[in-house]
Amino acid sequence: MKALLIRAATLLVLLAGAVTVSAEDLRLSPEQKAKMEKLLPGVTISDSLVSELASVFYSRDMPVRVRLKAISKLVGIDQMPPGTALKRKICIWDIAGRNGPIFHAAMEQRALALEYGINLEMIPFTNESIMVDELKAGRCDAALMTGFRARDFNVYTGTIDSIGGVPDNDHMRTLLEVLAHPSQADKMVHGDYVIMGVYPGGAAHIFVNDKQISSLAKAAGKKVVVLDYDKTQAEMVAGIGATPVPSDIVSAPNKFNNGVVDILAAPLIAYELLELYKGMTPDGGIVDFPLAQISMQLVGRLDKFPNEIAQLVREASFEAYDRIRARVKIEEDRVPDRWWIHIPDKERRVYESMMQDARNVLRKQGYYDGRMLDMQKRIRCKYAPSRGECSNS
Repeated sequence: MKALLIRAATLLVLLAGAVTVSAEDLRLSPEQKAKMEKLLPGVTISDSLVSELASVFYSRDMPVRVRLKAISKLVGIDQMPPGTALKRKICIWDIAGRNGPIFHAAMEQRALALEYGINLEMIPFTNESIMVDELKAGRCDAALMTGFRARDFNVYTGTIDSIGGVPDNDHMRTLLEVLAHPSQADKMVHGDYVIMGVYPGGAAHIFVNDKQISSLAKAAGKKVVVLDYDKTQAEMVAGIGATPVPSDIVSAPNKFNNGVVDILAAPLIAYELLELYKGMTPDGGIVDFPLAQISMQLVGRLDKFPNEIAQLVREASFEAYDRIRARVKIEEDRVPDRWWIHIPDKERRVYESMMQDARNVLRKQGYYDGRMLDMQKRIRCKYAPSRGECSNS
């Protein structure tokens, strides 16, 4: 988790607010040139400069950071006088607030961003709901949030975290590689917002306070934490005969640790960070079957970050995938083997079938985006063509 914003924070506002150009149309109107020159004092915006910028901007043959340095040098952003840097407010949800690993990583990038003439004001939030409200009110120019929350802004990317949709890290890597491609750019915009980056948060598993709760049938009558802003979760839990207990993402772990609830779905990285071993002690465990691959998503206001600029950030997000994943794995590996509750292969196939049925229902309800579900299925069938679903259209 410590690297969730590495690379992305550096790129957020480069040229944002200035006109963007496409590879097909490189000419700027006098008004557009004047606007860009106002943002870049001392720089004359000529057609040849715009052409050079576009050739670098749209080149996917070089890493994003190399492209940024070239753009910065071309227009002299790195030589801008003090006080003239572009400014944007980036709000960051970190359960530990200002002292948390995500916010700390973001602050490390602020100094680097200043080298490109970018002034990022990093604002920490421990309450994700309040941060989302601030973004909607325009007091944040962009915000880093969980994929579950990002669904409020873009159902397509909000479906990445679908139940059983992404079985493991290999599937997740392939999915995010596809999403970072320019061919997906139009799907990243919805209304006034744009998805600027998607980062892997690791697998979510079921944590229980009793190892006997090793199947859905055995969850009947138990208390299960559900997100208070997501009615669908409550309906699914009630459907298996369990009792949903609404909670926000911050207090949910405390309810599990204090014995208020019996079952908690959470990413493995939360094990040590949120001390979930307290809720499992002495007879609990973790069901060895991933419910989903969790994502963190950077959502920006479209008036502050045109989609062409967001595309650079999305590409940089995927370039950082392996490094971020390595950091996440360090946290996942902190889970001792003694906690795992093994699920037999036969029971796993039952779970997979139930998850598929759940995705189909949620698709019909409009909760999940069918296009994302179809893409996830194609990826699953790429890795395991023998899956039963792969023979169905």
